[in-house]
Amino acid sequence: MEVKFDTKEKFTVITPNEPELTANLAEELRVICEAHLEKTPKSVVLNLQPVESIDDDAASGITSLQQHFYDNSASFVVCGLSDSVEKKFDDLELLDYLNYTPSESEAWDIVQMEEVERELLDSDDIEFETE
Repeated sequence: MEVKFDTKEKFTVITPNEPELTANLAEELRVICEAHLEKTPKSVVLNLQPVESIDDDAASGITSLQQHFYDNSASFVVCGLSDSVEKKFDDLELLDYLNYTPSESEAWDIVQMEEVERELLDSDDIEFETE
């Protein structure tokens, strides 16, 4: 699978250069994405703009991959869904579980907000008044 990487300060954009995302290719993509959990930055934006079709198993795999990232305190945002790919996620009733945006810049905003949220939730500096 041909994949393009673009490492930013807070995340890496991974763009598969494939018009069709099958279960086999999605498995390769999962391995590539999960490797970023061991790197800095570990958050990933998956840009699916080149993908014109996706099979059921690949769509389910991407949704599971997103949850795996969140379980490991990292962001995973999908962007650039074509109408047909978005429809596939919707038909499989996965769209509501998918953190997706139309553009890469909006995905960047989500990664930034989630990072701030994690910092606030993990902070030991928060003091609450008790009566």
